[in-house]
Amino acid sequence: MELNTSVKFEEGLHARPASELVKVCQMAVSDITIFRGDKGVNPKSILGILTLGAGFKDDLRIVVEGSDAEVVTERLKAFFEKTDI
Repeated sequence: MELNTSVKFEEGLHARPASELVKVCQMAVSDITIFRGDKGVNPKSILGILTLGAGFKDDLRIVVEGSDAEVVTERLKAFFEKTDI
């Protein structure tokens, strides 16, 4: 499954939201990749998320592949709808 979204946190995906995103992703059995432009990272690693360098209003493409892809995609959609963490 694929989800296109943007970063709604004014500070971007800095340490606190990155940490929360890791918690969401680590519950997944599926493989998850978050892309900003051509760069893709595994969001089960906080370092991966931070190296993505995603700032406020940056567009992201999230690819979820696996047995729980639908549930994981919905959780990620809900996460990225938040405006503050």
